[in-house]
Amino acid sequence: MSITAGSLYRDTGNFFRHQLMTILLMALLTAFISVSISHALTPGAEQLATLNDDAVTSAGSLIEMVQNMSPEQQKVLLRTSAAGTLAALIGNTLLLGGMLCLIPLVSAGQRVSAVRAIGAAAPLLPRLLLLVFLMTLIIQLGFMVLVIPGLLLAVTLSLSPVILAAEKVGIFRAMSLSIRLIWGHLKLTAPAVMLWLAAKLALLMLAGAMTRMPPEVASVLLNGLSNLVSALLIIYLSRLYMLLR
Repeated sequence: MSITAGSLYRDTGNFFRHQLMTILLMALLTAFISVSISHALTPGAEQLATLNDDAVTSAGSLIEMVQNMSPEQQKVLLRTSAAGTLAALIGNTLLLGGMLCLIPLVSAGQRVSAVRAIGAAAPLLPRLLLLVFLMTLIIQLGFMVLVIPGLLLAVTLSLSPVILAAEKVGIFRAMSLSIRLIWGHLKLTAPAVMLWLAAKLALLMLAGAMTRMPPEVASVLLNGLSNLVSALLIIYLSRLYMLLR
C-alpha cells in the first residue's frame, strides 16, 4: 500500500481534532510542570542581576562573555542554563510519553484523560528521558557543525521515540531503526519535521509580543503552544510508523 503525505496529514488532523481537549490539557499541564521546574531551579533576581554588569554585556562573543565573568557569575550562568535545559527535557519527555500512550489507547477505543495518559507512560519515561537527552545532544552537535547535518539528524532520528515505545527495544536500537526507516522515506518525514522547526521558530518570535503579560503566564502559554505543535508531529510520526511496520 502506497503512503502519501496528504493521507498522513488528514489522519493527523482528524485525530488531533477528535482529541483536542485531551491534547490541549496535556500540552498545558506539561508546560506548567516545565515552567515550575525552571522557576524552582533558576537563581533569584538578585543573583541574575549580577550578570548585567558592563564587563559581561559589552562582550563581543559568548566565549568572551564567559571569560569576563567572575567565578560567581559563571556559577549563576551555569545554574540558569542547567535549570532551563532540565525543565525543557522533563517537560518534553512527559509530553512525548503521554502522547505515545494516548495514541494507541484511543486507537483501541478507550477514553483516556491527559493525566491517565501521562501516568500510563511512567514505566517508559526513564528510557524516554535518556533518549530525548541523547537526541537533543546529537542534533545540537550537528547544528554546531553546519545547519544541514543538524536538520538531517533531526529528521532521521525523529521516529526513535515512537519505535522505543512501540517495540520495547533499547535506545540505540530505536535510533538505528529510525535512521534505517526514514532514510527510505525522507519525502514523508522531512517536510513534517521542517514545518515543526519553522513553527517553533515562529513561536520564539511571538515571545517578544507577550512582554506585557506576567512572565510565568507568558512562559506557560508559549510552552503550551509549542507542545501543541510537537503533539501534531508526534501524531504524524506515530501514524507513519503504524503504516511502515
